[in-house]
Amino acid sequence: MTSPLRSGRALLSALTLLLSATTGCDDDPPPPVPDAGQQPTDSGTDAGSEDAGTEDAGTDAGPEAPWDGSYTVLDDPGDWIDRGAFSACRFTATNPTLEECADPANFDLSSCNPDQLAAVEPHGIYVGDGRGARPLADGGTSVTPGSAGFRLFSDGGTDTLLSMPLTTRMTDGGMFFLSARQTHPVLGERVYSVAGCETPQPGFITGCYVSCRQTPQRSTWTPGTFEAERAERSGEAEASGGLQLVSESFVELGTPADVYVTRGHAYVVSFNLYGRFGGLTVFDVSDPAHPFFKTSISLPGDSFWNGVWAKGDALYIASSITGVSVFDISDPGAPEFVMSLPGNGRANVHTVLVDGDRLYASDITDSVGNTRVYDVSTPLAPVLRQVITLPEMYSSGGPHDVFAYEGRLYISNASGGYSIVDVSDLENVQHLGQYFYPGFGGFAHHSAVGTFAGRTIAFEGGEFPGSHLRVLEVSDPANIVKIGEFRMRYTTSIHNMILKGHRLYVAWYHEGLRVLDVANPTQPRQVAHFNTYRERDPNRSDGAFEGAIGIRVPGDGYVYVVDTSRGLLIFNEP
Repeated sequence: MTSPLRSGRALLSALTLLLSATTGCDDDPPPPVPDAGQQPTDSGTDAGSEDAGTEDAGTDAGPEAPWDGSYTVLDDPGDWIDRGAFSACRFTATNPTLEECADPANFDLSSCNPDQLAAVEPHGIYVGDGRGARPLADGGTSVTPGSAGFRLFSDGGTDTLLSMPLTTRMTDGGMFFLSARQTHPVLGERVYSVAGCETPQPGFITGCYVSCRQTPQRSTWTPGTFEAERAERSGEAEASGGLQLVSESFVELGTPADVYVTRGHAYVVSFNLYGRFGGLTVFDVSDPAHPFFKTSISLPGDSFWNGVWAKGDALYIASSITGVSVFDISDPGAPEFVMSLPGNGRANVHTVLVDGDRLYASDITDSVGNTRVYDVSTPLAPVLRQVITLPEMYSSGGPHDVFAYEGRLYISNASGGYSIVDVSDLENVQHLGQYFYPGFGGFAHHSAVGTFAGRTIAFEGGEFPGSHLRVLEVSDPANIVKIGEFRMRYTTSIHNMILKGHRLYVAWYHEGLRVLDVANPTQPRQVAHFNTYRERDPNRSDGAFEGAIGIRVPGDGYVYVVDTSRGLLIFNEP
């Protein structure tokens, strides 16, 4: 999982254009990979329950016939899809100063509809899909992804644009203009302005924008158009498919990011954000309908905690400062700090995962990083066994998450793509294959892997607006192909997921909890949902990374979801 301030993601908004493999499906596909040891995927408990299929998940397809393994290779247009200009309005200045970028007089609004704009509510959170269109010297146009998230108050709160406090707000009398200015010690000064033009349907605003930046070395500017929509979904019921909210527990520390459930307790980790320090919060969930707060822990100088896992008496927490923080949970309600791994300086570990007697720690230090592998046969005394470092072309951004399955490690390498590594022999780790995101803004973030109709299938998701679920056939890692997908709104981002049998449980930020039937992986279909995101919740921002972020399905009949504002939400397992 990635926080809004983590790993320099603002520098990754326009990534190198890459092409994915689009070769055809083999008539005689390779056999499934031999089982290299039953892999207790993301169970969330110590009881051995599994939620990513050591058995063939494709055999339990409900009322429909099981998937026969056939598929069509699909083109992959990437996360962000160019849908063309959103509005006829435009920014008119050429080589503007920062002051000119903040001046509404430099926007041509002659084609706009002031009557529609006058009816826009003076409050709310909007998330936006932007399309930058900068003219080139040769007469062409450079098209890139953009953004236009903003929050407006009608009761005196702090209005923001891309999480920056507004310097100008003009939202009366048929005018809709917002501008914000920010000074960064490294990135220089930035001005971002948006001008609304139309409201094509309730809850939507389209218009144009300009992003301007000035550093001691140079000045840059990018104009474009945007489509913004209210972040809180409308026209959809709060829940479907029998999902019911059983309990809700607010987390005081920082911004909640992940949860692990074991021994009747939920361990929620949080990261620092907007002056709120993160840490660990423990709830007794032996009665899921009535969670009981036990304790919270925030270590001085080390409270940016993003991922969590447990084995036996050990709790492992991913720390952006010290690597992996190890706690003793022999008393489940009172964790005691034991040590930090690697223990020899700073290590920005983003996520952790336990597979059998191995602990995998995804280190994204300096946006290259590595995957550290520890022997945890003695859970409270991890021993470093291997450090997996991929070639630079595969590791841009570092390993943001990993998934272990049948002797292979599936590594989500941010802008470096999705890697498959043979880890059956840690003394002879081999890189087997790679799937590169095509187009702009691809960011491999998280995956879950299982076996369906004899094929190894990876359900893979990115991050940033436009990211969605990809279904990849990975039986032959040297020839990974896309065979399915599932998208929500263009303005929102998928996050973490759990595969349990033929159900895929997804924490999808603004879209809340989504449950997909993937018995036929080529055609994922939603069977249940719960909208966790509400504008009125405390600490909400206009950022893209708000809402359902962490998830566990431990096999106790409940689904545990972490929401960045609401905290720990427990649902019945549909």
